[in-house]
Amino acid sequence: MGVQGWAISTSSSFPHYQNLTPHFLNSFSKTQPTSSHPMVMVVTQQHHVSMRVMVSKRDIFMATTFFPLFPSPLSSATPTQQQRQKDKGLTEGELERYTDAKERFTLLKPSSWIKVEKAGAAALFEDPVAKGDNIGVVVNPVRIASLKEFGSPQDVALKLIQAEKRKESTKDAQLIRVGEREGDGGLDVYEMEYKVDSTRGGLKRILSAAFVASRKLYLLNIAYSDSPENPLDPLTTSLLEQVLQSFDSLN
Repeated sequence: MGVQGWAISTSSSFPHYQNLTPHFLNSFSKTQPTSSHPMVMVVTQQHHVSMRVMVSKRDIFMATTFFPLFPSPLSSATPTQQQRQKDKGLTEGELERYTDAKERFTLLKPSSWIKVEKAGAAALFEDPVAKGDNIGVVVNPVRIASLKEFGSPQDVALKLIQAEKRKESTKDAQLIRVGEREGDGGLDVYEMEYKVDSTRGGLKRILSAAFVASRKLYLLNIAYSDSPENPLDPLTTSLLEQVLQSFDSLN
């Protein structure tokens, strides 16, 4: 499509991301170059060991962006299921506007959620009751003008689910829906929702939105517990959907 490839150096700041990247990139290391998928060199650092593999620019995009980058901790003190059912969940009117003037994006977030610092994240908000539930935004420079240069929302979602299922910690991953909307200034925004059952974080509902603006890729990732014992209630589902649809650029 006339888009040049680029080199990406991954960060080990996110446990899920750290474990995913070499595993996912290795899955493409045997792929032969084609004219439609120009190949580029990727260098990742894991425990001071360098790894070089050849992957297509689309696969780099999927490995380094379209994934839940803010998972639940491997171990943490959590309330009982009964207490979680009592304390967990969002209430009507709890959302407030968050705007990042430097990175040029905006979204709604639960007013009770705490902003925490995380290397590599433009913004990260955690539920003070269930810290595995979070909303994160990552911003990375790219050399494309629109997500359509990587394919349709369905193409992206399919690669996402396939890559998620390759992870050793994933027991199951099911795509729920894929969508597309128009953001500020007519930019293309991809949205997707899926469920992941993992040994690292249990059952999670994941909502993601992404767009490209001013040669930067913006990714919103919402991770929320959704187990049969403690399912998402309709109000919380509605409010999380509002967060998803509020994610936009500032022009």
